[in-house]
Amino acid sequence: MKRLFDLILASVGLIMLFPIFVPVLFLVWIQDYKNPFYIADRVGLNNKTFKMIKIRSMVINADKSGVQSTSNDDSRITYIGKFIRKFKLDELSQLINVILGDMSFVGPRPNVIEEVNLYSLEEKKLLTVRPGITDFSSIVFSDEGSILEGADDPDLKYNQLIRPGKGYLGLFYVENSNLILDIKLIIITGIAILSKDKALKYTSGLIKKYEGDENLIKLAERKDKLVPMPPPGMDKVVVSRKIDD
Repeated sequence: MKRLFDLILASVGLIMLFPIFVPVLFLVWIQDYKNPFYIADRVGLNNKTFKMIKIRSMVINADKSGVQSTSNDDSRITYIGKFIRKFKLDELSQLINVILGDMSFVGPRPNVIEEVNLYSLEEKKLLTVRPGITDFSSIVFSDEGSILEGADDPDLKYNQLIRPGKGYLGLFYVENSNLILDIKLIIITGIAILSKDKALKYTSGLIKKYEGDENLIKLAERKDKLVPMPPPGMDKVVVSRKIDD
């Protein structure tokens, strides 16, 4: 049922959003006359890699820098890229991944191989469902770029401040996944583009309805300052991205 829902919604979405796709792709292409799409490996269901399709918001070969996380002040982001990232337009092309079966509309966000290699056994449960375009964490951490802004090491800061919360929210989704929840999260994602505060209120309320614990509800409210914490399944805050550490 979920797969049929994804197929229908993604197909309708591509048709309806076509008038937006064309000018956005043209603007990305005309700035440097390079491929307007960014296609990169991500880890999906059952730990299998797939090619995720995004509208390019950064300079060509930006991933060659070795930095995986992106802050708002990242010099690799293009002028047009700042606009499309602000309104999440770069994610719309992932509707193609949904149709291909690599992704679902709702599910834990797919991660790069280097980050998945750092997962604890608990976090690997995130790979038991198809990754999604949106989920609880996409709403709660929609300001990821702002959180990482000014960091000397964006990847480490991501692992300390964002990865733990994303993990717990993703696992909560995996445990409670159903079609009604998916529909609600899609609606809240749309609301988040217009009002982050309202979206957080609805998201925390949804977690409460599904009997999430108080820490998860507080995280979804995002009223408290984010502090370093261990990822799910670990007892220490990440201090290095080396597997041996």
